[in-house]
Amino acid sequence: MQEALLVLNKYWTEHGCLVVQPMNTEVGAGTLNPATFLRVQGPEPWRVAYVEPSVRPDDSRYGENPNRLQTHTQYQVILKPEPGNAQELFLGSLQALGIDTAAHDIRFVEDNWASPALGAWGLGWEVWLDGLEITQFTYFQQAGGITLDPVSVEITYGMERILMALQGVNHFKDLKYAPGVTYGEAFGQAEYEMSRYYLDEADLETQRSLFEAYAGEARRMLDARLPVPAYSFVLKCSHAFNVLDARGAISTTERARSFARMRGLAHEVAELWVARREELGFPLGRVSGDDVVPAPTAVAADETQNRTAATEPAAAEQSAVAEQDAAAPPAEPGPATLVVEIGVEEMPPAEVTRTAQAVRTALTEKLGATRLGHGEITVDASPRRVVATVLAVEPREADYEQTVRGPRVSAAFDAEGNPTKAAVGFARSNGAEPADLGRVTVGANEHVALTRQVVGRPAEEVLSALLAEVVTGLRSEKNMRWNAPRLSFTRPIRWIVALLGERVVPFTVSSLTSGRTTQVHRDAVPPTAEVATADGYLPFLKEHGILADAAERRRLVVDGAARLAEAVGGHIQTEQYGALIDEITNLVESPTPILGNFDPKYLTLPADILVTVMRKHQRYLPVVDAGGSMLPHFVAVANGACDHDVVRHGNEAVLRARYEDASFFWKADLETPLSEMRQKTRLLTFEERLGSMADRADRISAIALRLAQAVGLSGQDREVLERAAALTKFDLGSQMVTELSSLAGIMAREYAVRAGESQAVAQALYENELPRSAGDALPETLPGALLALADRLDLLVGLFAIGAEPTGSSDAFGLRRSALGVVNILLGRSDLAAIRLGQALAVAAEYQAVAVEQRHLEDAAQFVLRRFEQQLIELGHSTTDVRAVLVRGDSPRLAARTLEELESLQGDARFATVLAAFQRVRRIVPAGLEAVYDPEQLHEPAEQALHAALAKCRQVLEGETSLVRFAAETGELVDAVNIFFDNVLVMSEDPAVRANRLGLLAGVRDLAEGIVDWESLV
Repeated sequence: MQEALLVLNKYWTEHGCLVVQPMNTEVGAGTLNPATFLRVQGPEPWRVAYVEPSVRPDDSRYGENPNRLQTHTQYQVILKPEPGNAQELFLGSLQALGIDTAAHDIRFVEDNWASPALGAWGLGWEVWLDGLEITQFTYFQQAGGITLDPVSVEITYGMERILMALQGVNHFKDLKYAPGVTYGEAFGQAEYEMSRYYLDEADLETQRSLFEAYAGEARRMLDARLPVPAYSFVLKCSHAFNVLDARGAISTTERARSFARMRGLAHEVAELWVARREELGFPLGRVSGDDVVPAPTAVAADETQNRTAATEPAAAEQSAVAEQDAAAPPAEPGPATLVVEIGVEEMPPAEVTRTAQAVRTALTEKLGATRLGHGEITVDASPRRVVATVLAVEPREADYEQTVRGPRVSAAFDAEGNPTKAAVGFARSNGAEPADLGRVTVGANEHVALTRQVVGRPAEEVLSALLAEVVTGLRSEKNMRWNAPRLSFTRPIRWIVALLGERVVPFTVSSLTSGRTTQVHRDAVPPTAEVATADGYLPFLKEHGILADAAERRRLVVDGAARLAEAVGGHIQTEQYGALIDEITNLVESPTPILGNFDPKYLTLPADILVTVMRKHQRYLPVVDAGGSMLPHFVAVANGACDHDVVRHGNEAVLRARYEDASFFWKADLETPLSEMRQKTRLLTFEERLGSMADRADRISAIALRLAQAVGLSGQDREVLERAAALTKFDLGSQMVTELSSLAGIMAREYAVRAGESQAVAQALYENELPRSAGDALPETLPGALLALADRLDLLVGLFAIGAEPTGSSDAFGLRRSALGVVNILLGRSDLAAIRLGQALAVAAEYQAVAVEQRHLEDAAQFVLRRFEQQLIELGHSTTDVRAVLVRGDSPRLAARTLEELESLQGDARFATVLAAFQRVRRIVPAGLEAVYDPEQLHEPAEQALHAALAKCRQVLEGETSLVRFAAETGELVDAVNIFFDNVLVMSEDPAVRANRLGLLAGVRDLAEGIVDWESLV
């Protein structure tokens, strides 16, 4: 450890960093040190490196957990402004530490960082070394609630993890800290004693008093315009809060209030710091435009001494290509292939697919707006590049004739036929003389006009402007800024290749200029390659170990994993883990599946825990036997060539540590009463205005019991529901679910059974969380279905009441998923048929902590119906039919049955007659007219016949909900309606007669009301 810290100090000082000291008070991360939090503010350049002992009371484990320490060692680097090659600099530092980056699997995996207490956030990655997270790599976007300009890059090394991997030990205590001294020998006692203090001995009232005192002193220092001491007291506040939090002593209200207080103080500190630096004239200077850097360059720890021989052929190739560019021949007269590659630092997996689609759309639309002929457009993408290929691009746009209309002839010439000033001005503004003017007729008016031949632009000219727009227009769900003005995207764009045939299409965006140099794997020799031609570009990349085609990468993942699993007598459940395979596909550019193993003793843990750890934390594929039971194997997928044994060993060690964590949580939770876990949920914030998770659980319980009354639940099912409702959400207070939130419900079932609850109660607690996603399993028991329904109703009503409904693609609370859950639960169970959506939402409103207005309920109901509508349309049903049955959406099951009946009546001549008759009635009866009429005043035979048919139908169809039966039983009525319209003048001149006839028709209208939306069926 000691030597590693010295190596990093040396490396980063050689790259322009100051080395400063750790903060002299407890901080939870190196980010909180003033050398980061304060120095990233303002325009001054800043490069710094330092060791930071990071104190996190909640990670206290008495020194027993191999990976969790209340005080761990971070090494922090800040580069301001971000230099453009921070990733390459970081990889160079790993080489300096003795890590062979070619042998290991080093990955940048999406991780977006935020600190609510400091109003700070950024986008970046976890850096994995053979599956082990060793570094946090972040481009800061805000700190103290202030947008940062310039952007800094933060690199935070987890030193214990790095050294455990390098030294091959499985517990932090066994690390060699210095010659002859282990980490445990040096710091084991402190780790135990501070864990005791944080978890057992810290006096709560003292900590609360300290928090108040520190906050007060921070306030006093701000008033004195002293940001540095003010910030030191903000950090002391933060630590006092963390001690209270580790003891479970922070309530929901307290947490929200404390965060808001610390965030407000941090914001004031940041503003005051910048103001004071400005008063001092910004002693370190200002970042200027000259600091904007071009594409990254590789950095090796030993420079390139033993790579020279390997790079000489590549250098010769690059020189030849450069000479080719310098003496490039004129463009070929025939069509050519266009290739555009946008090189990016590792994109989040979801953005790889989304960006490929966005680029294809943009290219299609922009090329379509030109006259440049072209063939097929394809776009492929991998984590570090988006490659667009356009076939058969013509060398220039087609020529065309352009007619420009000028003023009217009457205004263009005077009475003698001489051109007026208007005509002369129009002609000269278009580079012509009045004598060149022709005439065109537009409508009833004759105008002067100029017709000219427009020569099409060369392809390079068209593409240069168009491609620049495509790059600058790139956007993602979460965008960031970096040291490239006018660009904003999911991660920094670092290079652009643009070739039309063998020629570069020249354009510039921000600090980037298109060319023919692409980047390949970072540990390749060299890490760049010159591209001679656009033709065959994907095979060219493949020769360099890059598979841009996602389908090919996915196939290699699936086939390779299946082959490895088969070798140990197992298989991969590819359909079940399809989403995970898609994510893995977009995490690598060259998939290399590797089989790993773990100790069979961990198979005593519930399989859901084992799989969740593999899937969520490590992106491993579990291996199962023919019966679906877990085997002690997994498949990891590395990126590119590596030493399989080294990478296998590393991933096995990571999984072992993860399973040790899970075992620790499992054992601790089994020793904790369910009631105690339930009580802990009072410390978990759901939403500030809606209270804690315990408050939410109480609401779910009350709503579920009310719904049980509506369906007449009784006997054993009633007892099961009452007990499950009293326990619902208790597992959110468990250590396991706190660590692995996706296990909510699953752990409730496991812990409930082991605590002596009945299997029925445990199952209901599990089903409370179903369905988790579209297509997921639905609750199988009635108590579970009622809990699940109540859960989602509470979520919808509460969040709509506080104005937190989804907007655009944002849906932080998963309301779209909850709405579909409500629909599908009601669809799937006939024993819930008595529950109506509107009534159920109203029940949920009664228990909310905030006022719920009628408009909130209406908005929530419409939101659910829109999701129901979308689901039905996506299943292939006609939009017209779906909208017609949504009039019955208050009962999704009834609406779905009506949709089936409506589809069965398609093409039925008799139903077409029924439909036409009721639509005709609805067209003539004014909206809102009541069905009031006097049968004694119906004198015409057709009137009387219609009245009789209506009365008969009312009796026969009373309470009927079937569309098929309605259509069958209204035959006589429909005939009477048609005869009525043929023989009776509805709109009689006599107002009384007219009103009576309209009232009769309103009765016919009302008979059909609510069966379908008749007006939609046009």
